[in-house]
Amino acid sequence: MESCFRIAVIPGDGIGAEVIAAGQQVLEALAKRSGSYGFEWIPYPWGSAYYAEHGVMMDAKGLELLQDSDAIYFGAVGWENVPDHTSLWGLRLNITQNFDQWANIRPVKFLPGIDSPLRTDTSGLDWIVVRENSEGEYAGLGGRNLSGRGPGNEVAVQTALFTETGCERIIRFAFDLALTRAVPKVSSVTKSNAQQYGMVLWDEVFRRVAADYPGVETESVLVDAMSARFVLAPQSLSVVVASNLFADILSDLGSALAGSLGLAASANLNPEQRFPSMFEPVHGSAPDIAGRGISNPVGAIASAALMLDHLGLPGEAGKLEAAIEAVAASGIKTRDVGGTAGTQEVTDAIIAALGQ
Repeated sequence: MESCFRIAVIPGDGIGAEVIAAGQQVLEALAKRSGSYGFEWIPYPWGSAYYAEHGVMMDAKGLELLQDSDAIYFGAVGWENVPDHTSLWGLRLNITQNFDQWANIRPVKFLPGIDSPLRTDTSGLDWIVVRENSEGEYAGLGGRNLSGRGPGNEVAVQTALFTETGCERIIRFAFDLALTRAVPKVSSVTKSNAQQYGMVLWDEVFRRVAADYPGVETESVLVDAMSARFVLAPQSLSVVVASNLFADILSDLGSALAGSLGLAASANLNPEQRFPSMFEPVHGSAPDIAGRGISNPVGAIASAALMLDHLGLPGEAGKLEAAIEAVAASGIKTRDVGGTAGTQEVTDAIIAALGQ
Protein backbone atom coordinates (compact mmCIF):
# COMPACT_ATOMS: atom_id res chain seq x y z
CA MET A 1 0.00 0.00 0.00
CA GLU A 2 1.51 3.31 -1.11
CA SER A 3 -0.67 5.70 0.89
CA CYS A 4 -2.85 5.57 3.98
CA PHE A 5 -5.06 8.60 4.44
CA ARG A 6 -6.12 9.77 7.90
CA ILE A 7 -9.77 10.76 7.66
CA ALA A 8 -11.56 12.42 10.57
CA VAL A 9 -15.16 11.18 10.61
CA ILE A 10 -17.91 13.35 12.12
CA PRO A 11 -21.28 11.66 11.39
CA GLY A 12 -23.09 14.35 13.40
CA ASP A 13 -26.85 14.08 13.75
CA GLY A 14 -29.77 12.14 12.31
CA ILE A 15 -29.15 10.48 8.98
CA GLY A 16 -25.56 11.73 9.03
CA ALA A 17 -24.43 8.51 10.67
CA GLU A 18 -26.21 6.39 8.04
CA VAL A 19 -24.91 8.15 4.95
CA ILE A 20 -21.35 8.55 6.26
CA ALA A 21 -21.23 4.82 7.06
CA ALA A 22 -22.38 4.16 3.48
CA GLY A 23 -19.63 6.39 2.11
CA GLN A 24 -17.02 4.62 4.21
CA GLN A 25 -18.14 1.24 2.89
CA VAL A 26 -17.82 2.44 -0.69
CA LEU A 27 -14.41 4.01 -0.12
CA GLU A 28 -13.12 0.85 1.56
CA ALA A 29 -14.33 -1.25 -1.38
CA LEU A 30 -12.68 1.11 -3.86
CA ALA A 31 -9.40 1.11 -1.93
CA LYS A 32 -9.42 -2.70 -1.68
CA ARG A 33 -9.78 -3.00 -5.45
CA SER A 34 -6.94 -0.57 -6.00
CA GLY A 35 -4.54 -1.97 -3.42
CA SER A 36 -2.42 1.18 -3.63
CA TYR A 37 -4.03 3.22 -0.86
CA GLY A 38 -6.15 2.84 2.24
CA PHE A 39 -7.89 4.77 4.98
CA GLU A 40 -7.46 5.24 8.70
CA TRP A 41 -10.80 6.42 10.07
CA ILE A 42 -10.74 8.58 13.21
CA PRO A 43 -14.32 8.94 14.52
CA TYR A 44 -15.53 11.88 16.60
CA PRO A 45 -18.95 11.72 18.34
CA TRP A 46 -19.66 15.44 18.13
CA GLY A 47 -23.13 16.79 17.46
CA SER A 48 -26.42 17.41 19.21
CA ALA A 49 -26.21 14.30 21.42
CA TYR A 50 -22.75 15.42 22.50
CA TYR A 51 -24.22 18.86 23.24
CA ALA A 52 -26.94 17.35 25.42
CA GLU A 53 -24.27 15.69 27.53
CA HIS A 54 -21.50 18.30 27.53
CA GLY A 55 -23.17 21.62 26.73
CA VAL A 56 -21.00 22.14 23.63
CA MET A 57 -21.23 20.77 20.09
CA MET A 58 -17.62 19.58 19.95
CA ASP A 59 -14.65 19.02 22.23
CA ALA A 60 -12.83 22.15 23.36
CA LYS A 61 -9.70 20.73 21.74
CA GLY A 62 -11.60 19.57 18.67
CA LEU A 63 -9.79 21.76 16.17
CA GLU A 64 -6.46 20.61 17.52
CA LEU A 65 -7.56 16.98 17.17
CA LEU A 66 -8.68 17.53 13.57
CA GLN A 67 -5.56 19.42 12.50
CA ASP A 68 -3.48 16.36 11.60
CA SER A 69 -6.17 14.77 9.41
CA ASP A 70 -5.78 14.53 5.66
CA ALA A 71 -9.48 15.36 5.31
CA ILE A 72 -12.72 15.56 7.30
CA TYR A 73 -15.80 13.54 6.33
CA PHE A 74 -18.89 15.21 7.77
CA GLY A 75 -22.48 13.94 7.87
CA ALA A 76 -25.08 16.44 9.07
CA VAL A 77 -25.85 18.72 12.00
CA GLY A 78 -29.10 19.71 13.67
CA TRP A 79 -31.61 18.22 16.06
CA GLU A 80 -34.72 19.39 17.85
CA ASN A 81 -33.01 19.66 21.26
CA VAL A 82 -30.52 22.29 20.06
CA PRO A 83 -31.32 25.67 18.40
CA ASP A 84 -30.21 25.60 14.78
CA HIS A 85 -27.85 28.56 15.13
CA THR A 86 -26.19 26.89 18.11
CA SER A 87 -25.65 23.57 16.35
CA LEU A 88 -24.41 25.16 13.14
CA TRP A 89 -22.00 27.66 14.68
CA GLY A 90 -20.91 25.20 17.35
CA LEU A 91 -19.78 22.50 14.92
CA ARG A 92 -19.80 22.95 11.17
CA LEU A 93 -19.09 26.68 11.00
CA ASN A 94 -16.65 26.34 13.88
CA ILE A 95 -14.61 24.07 11.63
CA THR A 96 -14.99 25.91 8.32
CA GLN A 97 -14.21 29.32 9.83
CA ASN A 98 -11.25 28.31 11.97
CA PHE A 99 -9.73 26.11 9.27
CA ASP A 100 -10.20 28.88 6.69
CA GLN A 101 -12.09 26.58 4.34
CA TRP A 102 -12.88 29.58 2.19
CA ALA A 103 -13.83 27.78 -1.03
CA ASN A 104 -17.02 25.74 -1.08
CA ILE A 105 -17.86 23.86 -4.27
CA ARG A 106 -21.21 22.29 -4.99
CA PRO A 107 -21.53 20.47 -8.32
CA VAL A 108 -25.01 20.36 -9.84
CA LYS A 109 -25.28 17.06 -11.70
CA PHE A 110 -28.30 15.54 -13.40
CA LEU A 111 -28.04 11.78 -13.05
CA PRO A 112 -29.56 9.40 -15.60
CA GLY A 113 -32.76 7.80 -14.36
CA ILE A 114 -33.51 10.63 -11.90
CA ASP A 115 -36.48 12.82 -12.80
CA SER A 116 -36.03 16.58 -12.66
CA PRO A 117 -38.81 19.14 -12.24
CA LEU A 118 -37.28 20.99 -15.19
CA ARG A 119 -39.30 20.67 -18.37
CA THR A 120 -36.23 20.96 -20.58
CA ASP A 121 -33.96 18.12 -21.66
CA THR A 122 -31.53 17.70 -18.76
CA SER A 123 -28.96 15.58 -20.61
CA GLY A 124 -25.65 17.40 -20.62
CA LEU A 125 -26.60 19.80 -17.84
CA ASP A 126 -23.66 20.07 -15.46
CA TRP A 127 -22.54 23.17 -13.62
CA ILE A 128 -20.69 24.03 -10.42
CA VAL A 129 -21.60 26.60 -7.80
CA VAL A 130 -18.52 28.13 -6.17
CA ARG A 131 -19.40 29.64 -2.82
CA GLU A 132 -17.35 32.11 -0.81
CA ASN A 133 -17.26 30.23 2.47
CA SER A 134 -15.58 32.45 5.05
CA GLU A 135 -17.13 35.90 5.10
CA GLY A 136 -19.99 37.68 3.32
CA GLU A 137 -23.40 37.37 4.95
CA TYR A 138 -22.29 34.51 7.23
CA ALA A 139 -19.38 36.33 8.85
CA GLY A 140 -21.19 36.27 12.19
CA LEU A 141 -20.97 40.04 12.73
CA GLY A 142 -23.75 41.95 14.43
CA GLY A 143 -25.82 41.78 17.57
CA ARG A 144 -29.15 42.28 19.32
CA ASN A 145 -30.22 44.69 22.05
CA LEU A 146 -33.10 46.79 23.31
CA SER A 147 -31.00 49.96 23.62
CA GLY A 148 -33.54 51.52 25.95
CA ARG A 149 -36.37 51.06 23.50
CA GLY A 150 -38.32 48.70 25.72
CA PRO A 151 -40.07 45.35 25.06
CA GLY A 152 -41.22 44.87 21.49
CA ASN A 153 -38.62 47.30 20.15
CA GLU A 154 -35.51 45.14 20.05
CA VAL A 155 -32.99 45.85 17.30
CA ALA A 156 -30.96 43.16 15.51
CA VAL A 157 -28.08 43.99 13.17
CA GLN A 158 -26.55 41.36 10.88
CA THR A 159 -23.55 42.69 9.01
CA ALA A 160 -22.12 41.20 5.83
CA LEU A 161 -18.33 41.35 5.54
CA PHE A 162 -16.67 41.69 2.15
CA THR A 163 -12.91 42.10 1.88
CA GLU A 164 -10.96 42.66 -1.29
CA THR A 165 -8.75 39.69 -0.42
CA GLY A 166 -11.73 37.42 0.26
CA CYS A 167 -13.50 38.41 -2.94
CA GLU A 168 -10.40 38.04 -5.09
CA ARG A 169 -9.37 34.61 -3.88
CA ILE A 170 -12.79 33.01 -4.41
CA ILE A 171 -13.30 34.68 -7.78
CA ARG A 172 -9.84 33.65 -8.96
CA PHE A 173 -10.57 30.12 -7.73
CA ALA A 174 -13.70 30.10 -9.90
CA PHE A 175 -11.77 31.22 -12.97
CA ASP A 176 -9.10 28.56 -12.45
CA LEU A 177 -11.86 25.96 -12.16
CA ALA A 178 -13.49 27.23 -15.34
CA LEU A 179 -10.25 26.61 -17.25
CA THR A 180 -10.64 22.88 -16.53
CA ARG A 181 -14.16 22.64 -17.95
CA ALA A 182 -15.48 22.02 -21.45
CA VAL A 183 -17.16 25.43 -21.40
CA PRO A 184 -14.79 27.97 -19.81
CA LYS A 185 -17.31 30.44 -18.46
CA VAL A 186 -17.77 32.17 -15.10
CA SER A 187 -21.06 33.73 -14.05
CA SER A 188 -20.77 36.12 -11.12
CA VAL A 189 -23.85 36.56 -8.93
CA THR A 190 -24.34 40.01 -7.45
CA LYS A 191 -26.89 42.44 -6.03
CA SER A 192 -24.93 45.64 -6.39
CA ASN A 193 -27.98 47.63 -7.46
CA ALA A 194 -29.27 47.40 -3.86
CA GLN A 195 -26.15 46.52 -1.83
CA GLN A 196 -23.96 49.44 -2.78
CA TYR A 197 -20.90 48.64 -0.69
CA GLY A 198 -20.09 44.94 -0.39
CA MET A 199 -21.51 43.90 -3.73
CA VAL A 200 -20.00 46.85 -5.59
CA LEU A 201 -16.61 45.79 -4.24
CA TRP A 202 -17.38 42.22 -5.40
CA ASP A 203 -18.22 43.47 -8.91
CA GLU A 204 -15.07 45.59 -9.14
CA VAL A 205 -12.86 42.67 -8.09
CA PHE A 206 -14.65 40.36 -10.54
CA ARG A 207 -13.94 42.70 -13.46
CA ARG A 208 -10.30 43.07 -12.44
CA VAL A 209 -9.72 39.32 -12.08
CA ALA A 210 -11.57 38.59 -15.33
CA ALA A 211 -8.98 40.66 -17.20
CA ASP A 212 -6.37 38.04 -16.27
CA TYR A 213 -8.39 35.29 -17.99
CA PRO A 214 -9.06 36.46 -21.56
CA GLY A 215 -10.02 32.93 -22.67
CA VAL A 216 -12.87 32.65 -20.16
CA GLU A 217 -16.33 33.98 -20.98
CA THR A 218 -17.78 36.11 -18.19
CA GLU A 219 -21.05 37.65 -17.09
CA SER A 220 -22.36 39.42 -14.01
CA VAL A 221 -25.97 38.61 -13.11
CA LEU A 222 -28.22 39.89 -10.32
CA VAL A 223 -29.16 37.13 -7.88
CA ASP A 224 -32.89 37.30 -8.62
CA ALA A 225 -32.22 37.00 -12.35
CA MET A 226 -29.81 34.13 -11.72
CA SER A 227 -32.50 32.30 -9.74
CA ALA A 228 -34.69 32.46 -12.83
CA ARG A 229 -31.75 31.44 -15.04
CA PHE A 230 -31.27 28.23 -13.02
CA VAL A 231 -34.81 27.24 -14.01
CA LEU A 232 -35.27 28.75 -17.44
CA ALA A 233 -31.81 28.54 -19.04
CA PRO A 234 -29.62 26.13 -17.06
CA GLN A 235 -27.77 25.13 -20.23
CA SER A 236 -26.09 28.56 -20.13
CA LEU A 237 -24.24 27.78 -16.88
CA SER A 238 -20.78 26.37 -16.28
CA VAL A 239 -19.19 27.90 -13.15
CA VAL A 240 -21.30 30.15 -10.96
CA VAL A 241 -19.47 32.14 -8.27
CA ALA A 242 -21.33 33.90 -5.49
CA SER A 243 -21.17 35.16 -1.95
CA ASN A 244 -21.84 32.95 1.05
CA LEU A 245 -25.60 33.52 1.24
CA PHE A 246 -26.37 33.73 -2.47
CA ALA A 247 -24.41 30.59 -3.32
CA ASP A 248 -25.95 28.70 -0.39
CA ILE A 249 -29.46 29.35 -1.69
CA LEU A 250 -28.66 28.90 -5.38
CA SER A 251 -26.82 25.62 -4.84
CA ASP A 252 -29.83 24.18 -3.00
CA LEU A 253 -32.03 25.31 -5.88
CA GLY A 254 -29.68 23.55 -8.30
CA SER A 255 -29.79 20.35 -6.26
CA ALA A 256 -33.59 20.44 -6.16
CA LEU A 257 -33.66 20.87 -9.95
CA ALA A 258 -31.39 17.82 -10.25
CA GLY A 259 -33.98 15.80 -8.34
CA SER A 260 -33.22 15.95 -4.61
CA LEU A 261 -30.95 17.49 -2.01
CA GLY A 262 -30.12 13.89 -1.14
CA LEU A 263 -28.03 13.69 -4.33
CA ALA A 264 -25.93 16.77 -3.72
CA ALA A 265 -22.26 16.75 -2.75
CA SER A 266 -20.05 19.53 -1.47
CA ALA A 267 -16.48 20.29 -0.48
CA ASN A 268 -15.24 22.93 1.97
CA LEU A 269 -11.69 23.58 0.84
CA ASN A 270 -8.65 25.24 2.27
CA PRO A 271 -6.86 25.40 -1.11
CA GLU A 272 -3.51 26.30 0.45
CA GLN A 273 -3.74 23.06 2.49
CA ARG A 274 -2.69 24.78 5.70
CA PHE A 275 -5.68 23.02 7.27
CA PRO A 276 -7.64 19.88 6.36
CA SER A 277 -10.59 20.31 4.02
CA MET A 278 -14.06 18.97 4.81
CA PHE A 279 -16.44 17.00 2.59
CA GLU A 280 -20.16 16.68 3.27
CA PRO A 281 -23.52 16.00 1.63
CA VAL A 282 -25.69 19.09 1.26
CA HIS A 283 -28.80 17.67 2.94
CA GLY A 284 -29.61 18.13 6.60
CA SER A 285 -30.04 15.67 9.46
CA ALA A 286 -33.63 14.75 8.46
CA PRO A 287 -34.95 13.69 11.90
CA ASP A 288 -38.20 12.44 10.33
CA ILE A 289 -36.47 9.56 8.53
CA ALA A 290 -33.42 9.01 10.75
CA GLY A 291 -32.89 5.39 11.76
CA ARG A 292 -35.29 3.97 9.16
CA GLY A 293 -32.65 2.94 6.63
CA ILE A 294 -34.22 4.92 3.79
CA SER A 295 -31.92 7.95 3.56
CA ASN A 296 -30.26 8.68 0.25
CA PRO A 297 -26.50 7.97 0.49
CA VAL A 298 -25.63 9.39 -2.94
CA GLY A 299 -24.82 12.90 -1.68
CA ALA A 300 -22.40 11.52 0.90
CA ILE A 301 -20.84 9.09 -1.59
CA ALA A 302 -20.47 11.80 -4.22
CA SER A 303 -18.83 13.95 -1.54
CA ALA A 304 -16.41 11.07 -1.00
CA ALA A 305 -15.55 11.31 -4.72
CA LEU A 306 -14.71 14.99 -4.23
CA MET A 307 -12.52 13.97 -1.29
CA LEU A 308 -10.67 11.43 -3.43
CA ASP A 309 -9.96 14.08 -6.02
CA HIS A 310 -8.68 16.42 -3.31
CA LEU A 311 -6.41 13.66 -1.97
CA GLY A 312 -4.75 13.36 -5.38
CA LEU A 313 -6.76 10.41 -6.72
CA PRO A 314 -8.78 11.88 -9.63
CA GLY A 315 -8.92 8.53 -11.42
CA GLU A 316 -10.49 6.86 -8.38
CA ALA A 317 -12.90 9.77 -8.05
CA GLY A 318 -13.93 9.26 -11.68
CA LYS A 319 -14.56 5.56 -11.09
CA LEU A 320 -16.82 6.37 -8.16
CA GLU A 321 -18.75 9.01 -10.08
CA ALA A 322 -19.26 6.54 -12.95
CA ALA A 323 -20.58 3.93 -10.50
CA ILE A 324 -23.05 6.43 -9.06
CA GLU A 325 -24.32 7.22 -12.56
CA ALA A 326 -24.59 3.55 -13.48
CA VAL A 327 -26.66 2.74 -10.40
CA ALA A 328 -28.95 5.72 -10.95
CA ALA A 329 -29.49 4.68 -14.56
CA SER A 330 -30.33 1.13 -13.45
CA GLY A 331 -33.29 2.38 -11.43
CA ILE A 332 -31.94 1.49 -7.99
CA LYS A 333 -32.79 4.63 -6.03
CA THR A 334 -34.25 5.79 -2.74
CA ARG A 335 -37.73 7.15 -2.10
CA ASP A 336 -36.80 10.83 -2.32
CA VAL A 337 -36.09 10.35 -6.03
CA GLY A 338 -39.01 8.07 -6.80
CA GLY A 339 -37.50 4.68 -5.98
CA THR A 340 -38.08 1.99 -3.38
CA ALA A 341 -34.52 1.03 -2.41
CA GLY A 342 -33.08 1.55 1.05
CA THR A 343 -29.77 3.12 2.01
CA GLN A 344 -27.87 -0.16 2.13
CA GLU A 345 -29.31 -1.42 -1.16
CA VAL A 346 -28.10 1.67 -3.01
CA THR A 347 -24.72 1.42 -1.28
CA ASP A 348 -24.33 -2.24 -2.21
CA ALA A 349 -25.28 -1.47 -5.82
CA ILE A 350 -22.63 1.24 -6.07
CA ILE A 351 -20.00 -1.12 -4.64
CA ALA A 352 -21.02 -3.77 -7.17
CA ALA A 353 -20.84 -1.21 -10.00
CA LEU A 354 -17.26 -0.37 -9.05
CA GLY A 355 -16.26 -3.89 -10.08
CA GLN A 356 -17.92 -3.75 -13.48
